[in-house]
Amino acid sequence: MFAGAMKDKPFASRLTLEKVSHDYSGLAVLRNLNLVVQPGEFVVLVGPSGCGKTTLLNLLSGHVLPVSGKVEREGVIRTVYQYDGLFPWLTVSENILMGLRDEQDKTRRNQELAALLELIYLQGFEKHYPHQLSGGMKQRVELARVLAGDSDILLMDEPFSALDYQTRLRMRAELVRLLENRPRTVVFVTHDIEEAAQLADRVLVLSNRPATICREFKIEAPKPRELADDAVIHAMKLILQELGLNAHAAL
Repeated sequence: MFAGAMKDKPFASRLTLEKVSHDYSGLAVLRNLNLVVQPGEFVVLVGPSGCGKTTLLNLLSGHVLPVSGKVEREGVIRTVYQYDGLFPWLTVSENILMGLRDEQDKTRRNQELAALLELIYLQGFEKHYPHQLSGGMKQRVELARVLAGDSDILLMDEPFSALDYQTRLRMRAELVRLLENRPRTVVFVTHDIEEAAQLADRVLVLSNRPATICREFKIEAPKPRELADDAVIHAMKLILQELGLNAHAAL
């Protein structure tokens, strides 16, 4: 599908977990977890380290099967991981084209590639290799790859955690802009409460292991959001309080 048509692409995506539990070698990780992610929604998962956020993403993707309960998926899913997922032996163009490998028409594929390079502001870098790019540029290439083609759902596992703070801020704004042009349903894992408050339509706070969803916060402020926006500051305070942290010290 051409880039220009993506903004109006109807959503066929939905993710549902019903009474899902999961163990690793007898270690209880998730217990009786219920979740519905609506089409076009941006859901952020936060919680203590090791509580099972990545396991939850793996259950949503189908890479892991639950010990009990039911997982239902509608739509094509692509995943963005915490660490650099680009192929180092491929150029920028070749990495993005991996997301278009199901497109058989060469003309359409090249048009889509050109549109994506323009979307991430990397025209002129088509023949560069990952080691020749900054961290933020590499992340933009990875986002272009997962936005390519007809995917409906993005599962994002701390995609910006390896970047410096200023680059993370730029990448949050970049992600909002890209999703405005190419809407997707997103489930996003982060330890960064500020990031959650800036990006989410809904923040789900997971408990300690075995995890369940202990609180939900809806953030209805329009995006992009500035850090100083009242809605962002208020959401951060509520999330930090739910996690048992000192909101005043953290802010």
